[in-house]
Amino acid sequence: MKKQMLMIALAFAMSTHAVTAQPEKVASTQMKPVAAQTQAALWASRVLARYHYKAMPLDDAMSEKIFDNYFESLDSEKLYFTQADLDRFAPMRTKFDDAINNEDLTVPFQIYNLYQQRFSDRMAYARNLLKTKFDFTVDETLQLDREKAPWAKNEDEVRDLWRKRVKNDWLRLKLAGKDEKAIRETLDKRYAGYIARLQKLNNEDVFQMFMNAYATAIEPHTNYLGPRSADNFDIAMRLSLEGIGAVLQTRDDYTVIREIVPGSPADKSGKLKVGDRVVGVAQGNGPFTDVLGWRIDDVVQLIRGEKGSTVRLDVIPGDGGVDAKHVTVSMVRKKISMEEQAAKKSIIEVKDNGVTRRIGVISLPTFYQDFEARRKGDKDFKSATRDVERILGELKKDRVDNVLIDLRNNGGGSLIEAVELTGLFIDKGPVVQQRTAEGRVEVESDTKAGLAWDGPMGVLINRGSASASEIFAAAIQDYGRGLVIGEPSFGKGTVQTLLDLDRFSQSEKVRYGELKMTIAQFFRINGGTTQLRGVTPDIKLPVLSDADNFGESSFSNALPWVAIKPATYVPLGNLKELVDPLQKRHEARIAKDKDFIDLREDIAEVMRIRKENAISLNETVRRKERDAQDARAKAREARLAGGKDTNGDEPAAAPGGKEARSKVPTPTKPVKTVVVSRNSPQQDDGLQADERALSAELAAEKAAKDAKDVLLQEAAHILADEAGMLKTDTRMASRVMPYMGAAKP
Repeated sequence: MKKQMLMIALAFAMSTHAVTAQPEKVASTQMKPVAAQTQAALWASRVLARYHYKAMPLDDAMSEKIFDNYFESLDSEKLYFTQADLDRFAPMRTKFDDAINNEDLTVPFQIYNLYQQRFSDRMAYARNLLKTKFDFTVDETLQLDREKAPWAKNEDEVRDLWRKRVKNDWLRLKLAGKDEKAIRETLDKRYAGYIARLQKLNNEDVFQMFMNAYATAIEPHTNYLGPRSADNFDIAMRLSLEGIGAVLQTRDDYTVIREIVPGSPADKSGKLKVGDRVVGVAQGNGPFTDVLGWRIDDVVQLIRGEKGSTVRLDVIPGDGGVDAKHVTVSMVRKKISMEEQAAKKSIIEVKDNGVTRRIGVISLPTFYQDFEARRKGDKDFKSATRDVERILGELKKDRVDNVLIDLRNNGGGSLIEAVELTGLFIDKGPVVQQRTAEGRVEVESDTKAGLAWDGPMGVLINRGSASASEIFAAAIQDYGRGLVIGEPSFGKGTVQTLLDLDRFSQSEKVRYGELKMTIAQFFRINGGTTQLRGVTPDIKLPVLSDADNFGESSFSNALPWVAIKPATYVPLGNLKELVDPLQKRHEARIAKDKDFIDLREDIAEVMRIRKENAISLNETVRRKERDAQDARAKAREARLAGGKDTNGDEPAAAPGGKEARSKVPTPTKPVKTVVVSRNSPQQDDGLQADERALSAELAAEKAAKDAKDVLLQEAAHILADEAGMLKTDTRMASRVMPYMGAAKP
């Protein structure tokens, strides 16, 4: 069975950017490559140059792309390096191909070591600035997004950039009511924390950054996964791991328990609570390893282990001080299911003119599958399709009138799951076409007869819906099987496979990692592709994303849009007759819906910030902006205090809380999406997440999950309108959904 992945490569791109945005502590020794890494780079280059869908030779031209990509990945906001630093390594622009072929990665690691030094310099300068006084009466601005800005010409220019950044950090805290002493302490600790986190990076992290600079220079969704990243990717796909069932987080130098999975060993022990600090880990009856100050994934690696084995934790209770009495907790590891990422259901009741329609919602965060368990013949292997099929059976018993598949922010997953999930809503037939680099077209079809759900249905998408999500939504749309609602999707029309580089290793102890490599392009059964353009919804909701910065079209080296011949298929229905009246009802409803008025205000505010790409560092100006935001917040609170729901429905909880919170902060760079809820915009407190109390952070997350999801509610209204139209006009029902029969709705 092929492991064909259709995942957005953003997670890996963001992991490199995180080094600049949330750095840790400068290493005391210079980073150097090891033999396994130079060998892995050579084998990866041979595979990429020969088997990639967009195969490109590793030559001088590719070297230049890698060079630029590597500097960008290390310093995407251009805050650390200067142009002089790039000029220093300019002779290597065309030499990275030689470096890989000769198994000599000295220069890429030298570049990283310079990055560490520059990072240390900037943080030292920032901390020294805290000893000075800022003049907040000066009319100057801070550029928010510097990704497209030129590199600083010299040290004076980059220092001025940092002066403005520190000044903005100070002003945010000042506007939030912090006094000078508290501001200085908070920021000094923050900048020291940045350095502390950078120090925890190792040569595997550096190698992965360099190899991803190479991989993504070919095409956006090709990535290198180091051994640990490869393990985590597999865990994410199968939604299970072997451990104790505790979600951990780093706070200061401590590993803190953030969440405990119900029914897990951590839960059943009765001795662990949220907020407890893990300071030591022991295997079985062995000695404790002190993990104070460790990076979180190293601690996790120690705690995870084979099912049935014993692990002991040395814990400082969260409700005591750092000198509180330690507690030893012994647990037997077991298989832990990551249910948070599994399919979930809810039912939204929509009342209209005395009639109540019940809309079943299935939220699917990813197209997951436990490949290994399926390969071994495990009849209970984890699968998105199997979970959705079970939920559809439950919704039948719940007698829902319509079903909505919520794929917002679902970045993809297994191609097999996309095909089989589509098969739950059609009888038999093609679902997606694949074209290989050689031009061979293969059709992936649903071969299982019968429908798990033969009633009306819809798919809710946004810009974060990608790959496998787009395959499913496009197939449902092409078959005329259901309404697609939302905003245009991501636009990723490529297929990836995982290739284990360990097969080239001469030793079982030496791991080379994996390549997630693009091997094909997929096409809709109508011959079109989602590449670049995404899936266009039938019913459009407000656009919350920035297409210039988020989505396939934002990548300069994305594959072009092309079309091929349609597959042979027979549409099940034709919903075009429904679209226009449903769109009109939707527009009439949201025109008087206060939640949507709030949404448009939030979108307009974020778009203004994004367009200006600058924020004032004048205190008077900022206070006026803050007062205006306070006024909007109070107006919303006054309206909500009346307890009236503008569309006349009972409030319903939104599953997943994906877009369930409204916040227009004073950002350090423009946000790429906007979210909305009944809650008023929350005031910027100037703090980062780990600077707030854990209890406050968890409470805010719970509030976001519990808040009304305006877009989900409106999607449910649209499907309720559809169900009503089909119920009252049986002739139209027979025209648009002939497979259902007039009595089905």
